Amino acid sequence: MVNNRIIDDHGTGLSAEDFAALRENLHEQRLFRREQLHHLSAASSRADALPSHLSAAQLEVRVKLAASARLVLADVEAALTRMDLGRYGICHLCRGPVARERLMIVPQARYCARCQQVKEAGR
Repeated sequence: MVNNRIIDDHGTGLSAEDFAALRENLHEQRLFRREQLHHLSAASSRADALPSHLSAAQLEVRVKLAASARLVLADVEAALTRMDLGRYGICHLCRGPVARERLMIVPQARYCARCQQVKEAGR
């Protein structure tokens, strides 16, 4: 079990209940993304049965959906790892706390709101 005192030391404002709810949310997201990838893979293998004008477009959509699902899955798994290591809620850039409100909306967030804006502006 993770030491809840360490969570509070980061200044995120997360209670033990918040942390447990976020962990459960991340586990649910991981399950959903794994199932999504399984279904997309199965649907792609059936693409041969579709009319040719539909299969190319549908295959392209499936490829993009699968790529997106893999990215989200990687973020979710990284967040779960940070939880296990006691590093959850720490911004990867400024090393400051990620606000509780942000984590409750985006539990896999790697950056505080300010650093996320800076990162996106630099794209």
